[in-house]
Amino acid sequence: MALLDPALGHLLRRAGFGASAEEAPAWNDLSVSAAIDALVDYDSSPGDVDEKIGTSGYLGTTTRGPFEPNTRISDAAQRWIFRMVHSERPLQEKMALFWHNHFATGFSKIAGQLSPGAASRALAAVPSEDADGVMGQLELFREFALGNFRDMLLAVSQDPAMLAWLDGDTNFKALLQENYARELMELFTMGVDHYTEDDVYAGARVFTGWNLERHGRGTDNVYTTFRYNGAQHDTESKTFSFAVYPDGSKTIPARSASESFQDGVDFVNAVANHPETGAFLARKLYAYFVNETSVPDESLIQQLSDTYYSSGFNMREVVRQLLQSSQFQDPANYWTRYAWPAEFVARLIKEVGWVGFSAGAVLSPLVNMGQTLFEPPDVSGWSLGPSWFSTGTMLARMNFAATLAANQRFAIQQASIGSAATPRSFLSYFAERLSAPPFDTSATDGMLAYLTAGEPWTGSGGQVAVKGAGLVHLIGASSEYQFV
Repeated sequence: MALLDPALGHLLRRAGFGASAEEAPAWNDLSVSAAIDALVDYDSSPGDVDEKIGTSGYLGTTTRGPFEPNTRISDAAQRWIFRMVHSERPLQEKMALFWHNHFATGFSKIAGQLSPGAASRALAAVPSEDADGVMGQLELFREFALGNFRDMLLAVSQDPAMLAWLDGDTNFKALLQENYARELMELFTMGVDHYTEDDVYAGARVFTGWNLERHGRGTDNVYTTFRYNGAQHDTESKTFSFAVYPDGSKTIPARSASESFQDGVDFVNAVANHPETGAFLARKLYAYFVNETSVPDESLIQQLSDTYYSSGFNMREVVRQLLQSSQFQDPANYWTRYAWPAEFVARLIKEVGWVGFSAGAVLSPLVNMGQTLFEPPDVSGWSLGPSWFSTGTMLARMNFAATLAANQRFAIQQASIGSAATPRSFLSYFAERLSAPPFDTSATDGMLAYLTAGEPWTGSGGQVAVKGAGLVHLIGASSEYQFV
């Protein structure tokens, strides 16, 4: 029997990062419908995962000096990996990862403009742990993970990391900076071909004066906050090619400098409510949760888009409807999405184990796999699907599977020795523990041959330790395991 019921396993791989052997029984006690509600309504689950960092029984961390995820980006990345593995709110982390790619914002450029410490705080600071109560962008994504999309857009538009990343801090009425207005329409809401260059120009004018204010002294003991600088705002009217207001008006009126912050609010409302935005988001969510290897089901896209508007941009209801859909639950859509590197490592750690292993040991492998957390390649985010894979990135996945398996060798031995009566029972144990599509006869025969190579199978402790770790490596490095 598989570690998880197949439908629940599919749900937890897509709406989370899989399940450990310890977590599986509680999930198996739930119906699929109840599990969806538990995942989506995660506010009722404990949110104290950060308190477990550095405690016994959990994934470790490695750092130079104190662990400082608010001000050191490598520590922030370790904290996020820890949360992916251990959070009791897995869908919150899964959506934070989705939004991190949707609103792609990179550390290196921000660090060059501000400082490494200020950039780390802008991207990853947890307000309750920050001396100045700074909320990093990742915490914003957690807060709005399944919240109101329009409200999240407004928050992102004032987010210091985003302002630095897309040069909003230099957008003045006499020297327009168009980057954010363009990406807000093209990448964040309505999509390409649904706006004009004149709209970009008008949008840039809307956000003039939406700048940054620097606080503190030195290099790393600084932080930035949003500042509306009315003296730098273009107060004249702005006209767009699409409706801005419910009455169909396409023009934001001229306002005084003190009142013109409302220009940006009106523009955000307009793009959130644009008739293309619902479908644009629905297609991205469909690829993320349902299937990225075939054409989206347009009937479901329309249903999700309708819910987006009718619910007042409530992403919780959009995602709930998607997970409850027959398309999501159709077994034909199992294993139809390529695992992102962060998903691959988090799931493998959950399924194999983490005793004595450190999140720090994940950072370099993730880079080699093509995904550095907090460092998407550009504003478009990472290239997804089969683009994750090349000879080098696949080798990095294989090497990580080998490293983790070797590290967990004795824990694997202890867990599997009761299933070592025959090579086939031993293989069945690992096929059930590590979630992968069913292996074909050729792959199964190859793994059985590995188990019996060198010496007859006895199931001894030493043989189980060596062959168990080897099987974990083979399964984790297999082409089948690269799908979720």
